[in-house]
Amino acid sequence: MWWDFLLRLIVASILGAIIGLDREFRAKEAGFRTHFLVSLGSALIMIVSQYGFGQVAGKNGIVVDPSRVAAQVVSGIGFIGAGTIIIQKQFVRGLTTAAGLWATSGIGLAIGAGMYIVGFGATILTLVGLEFLSIIFKSVGLYSIALVYSTDNKANLAKITRFARQQGFRITNYETKKDYFGDTSVFRVSFIVKAKTYQEGTKLFDYMQELPDLTIEKME
Repeated sequence: MWWDFLLRLIVASILGAIIGLDREFRAKEAGFRTHFLVSLGSALIMIVSQYGFGQVAGKNGIVVDPSRVAAQVVSGIGFIGAGTIIIQKQFVRGLTTAAGLWATSGIGLAIGAGMYIVGFGATILTLVGLEFLSIIFKSVGLYSIALVYSTDNKANLAKITRFARQQGFRITNYETKKDYFGDTSVFRVSFIVKAKTYQEGTKLFDYMQELPDLTIEKME
């Protein structure tokens, strides 16, 4: 039995690391070490939950629920997932990585329970969701691009908005602040556009570079 437990931990660790390598390759917030540990820890908790209380079960009327400890993984992994999510105004990053960690914990629980086929199948489907779905539905999804610029020429604001709409971009968030430096008023604009590809979004960046009296502070 102990060798079986060790095998479950090893398999869970390997499957978690495989998913983590995909996130590492994409330079995401959580890499292969994080996924390795999440899957390993989930499998370990499942094993402890199922077999760790056998010595006290049934004694003095003690009733043990084998799913009680393992169930805490589902809620506890949310704290790690929340740490990978970055919110900048209305621009959210890391949701996919957080969901991947949540799925990885489920894979660890499945392997820890001895459900090898389910764990392997879930790993394959997770990789499909992370990689191949973005390729298959590439023409359907839109890329979000955040831009921040400042200008003392108010006409530039209308020019940029007009160009973005002519190119078929969707402006999902737009914020303008006006500051005064002596007699000069400077407009600081931050907005998010959605384009079919990131390369198409760079057309707006190139257009903004050609405008006079304008400074691009950030593009991501």
